Amino acid sequence: MPSVIAGSGPAGEAAQSRQCFGARASGFRTLADAYEFIRQYYDESSSPAVSFEQRMAEISREVRATGSYTHTSAELAFGARVAWRNSARCIGRLYWQGLHVRDRRLIEEPADVADECFQHLREATRGGAIRPTITVFAPDTPGHAGPRIHNEQLIRYAGYRLDNAHIMGDPRSAEVTTKAIELGWQPPDPLGRFDVLPLVITGAGGRTEVHDVPKDVVLEVPIRHPEYPCFDDLRLRWYAVPAISNMALSFGGIRYPAAPFNGWYLNTEIGARNFTDANRYGLLATVARSLELPMDSVRTLWKDRALVELVRAVQWSFDEAGVTMSNHHTESERFLEHVVREERSGRTCPADWSWIVPPISGGATAVFHRYYAEPDPTVRPAFVPLDEAQ
Repeated sequence: MPSVIAGSGPAGEAAQSRQCFGARASGFRTLADAYEFIRQYYDESSSPAVSFEQRMAEISREVRATGSYTHTSAELAFGARVAWRNSARCIGRLYWQGLHVRDRRLIEEPADVADECFQHLREATRGGAIRPTITVFAPDTPGHAGPRIHNEQLIRYAGYRLDNAHIMGDPRSAEVTTKAIELGWQPPDPLGRFDVLPLVITGAGGRTEVHDVPKDVVLEVPIRHPEYPCFDDLRLRWYAVPAISNMALSFGGIRYPAAPFNGWYLNTEIGARNFTDANRYGLLATVARSLELPMDSVRTLWKDRALVELVRAVQWSFDEAGVTMSNHHTESERFLEHVVREERSGRTCPADWSWIVPPISGGATAVFHRYYAEPDPTVRPAFVPLDEAQ
């Protein structure tokens, strides 16, 4: 509950009234959100420890006393898995029930958060047999912010601003690379296109630290081609585990600002986006020149041909390395299987068509030829941007 506001008279009383009302309103919202989530949890779960009424009475008492409440371990796991199920941009949701949930809600200091992120990568990588995993750190509570991870993913390659027009490495990482250097990170010498960024973490008290990612937790795959030796000269590589780390996990009126999670890569994510987007590595023309494709006109379809061979190289390289990776045709079929399962369970399956349809050969995949329920940004559980209200 709010502390007493200093001051007397009408002005002080009005200010105190506003603060108390704000706290009560926040508590009401938390209870309303908790009710909705706990109702869903009980509807979909078997044999909870206590009755729904008992659980809501516990939560109500805790919210009245502290302004927040604590999810049980089972509620946390359910909320994290359903947040994946609700992720409208993810084509791999068929596997949502298999998400491995690591409960680290007592951890909020930057060094401890970093250590657990590294352990997350070890448990998720498993030598290439990638396991969908989430690690949930301390939540935001009234008057106290949980930890934040500034990196977009636990593993990302640095983007060095050489001047106003040129970036070496991944342009997507330029901002956090600059921040890491300002915090004291020493980039390798010479600079490279695939230098693994350190983690930039804000913990308790707002203190921000930078922590190098140990080499033993980063599994990388050299990208080669089954037919074209010229790919060796490009010296490309990519990391095995795409662990998103700049999204908050939100459900039941509670927000966990640091909750890195991963599935495994789809071939097109690397070959048709990370390597080729103009605002990423922009390698399409480089690949086309290596393949000696005629580039005098777009009518030769050199872009399409280079794109397909680059995706082939990525898929083949991951397969050869024994690292889990799906392909856009198989995953499209599996996604439609997920849609059918959801409908049989009495649920709709919201999907962002522009993300579900792969960036190559869209019309040749099953997901292209239908529409989906519109995503609802208010649905919880969900993964939400850190700057978005819960």
